[in-house]
Amino acid sequence: MDYGQSRIGIAATDDFGIMAHPIETISLTTLNAIARIAELSRLRNIKTLVVGLPLRLDGSEGSSAKKVRAFAEKLADAIPTIPMIFVDETYTTSVATEKLREAGRKNHRQKDIIDQAAAVEILNGWMGETS
Repeated sequence: MDYGQSRIGIAATDDFGIMAHPIETISLTTLNAIARIAELSRLRNIKTLVVGLPLRLDGSEGSSAKKVRAFAEKLADAIPTIPMIFVDETYTTSVATEKLREAGRKNHRQKDIIDQAAAVEILNGWMGETS
């Protein structure tokens, strides 16, 4: 997942754990994000929650990482049976934006899906590390 100030991008693998796919964008102003992620985890039979952690270029954690960890702590309380791991999400939004642009998506039409695309990049990065 790609946690942001106003939205959370969600991605998941296919049933075989081979490819990451965008699932949805959760608006923090209109939905209970923790309840929705718990529901998606149950519906999709999620085995591991992969959370993007915004690190500084020197690898340290700043205020954004603290916000992600605070949210993740609440999420872990709501879904204690699913392990959660953090992965560096540096440049994932930039990479996702460029891929969408290459696919013909204009910048003003990316807002609805950029968070999902970044979540795909986070998940793909983690899958690449674990294979």
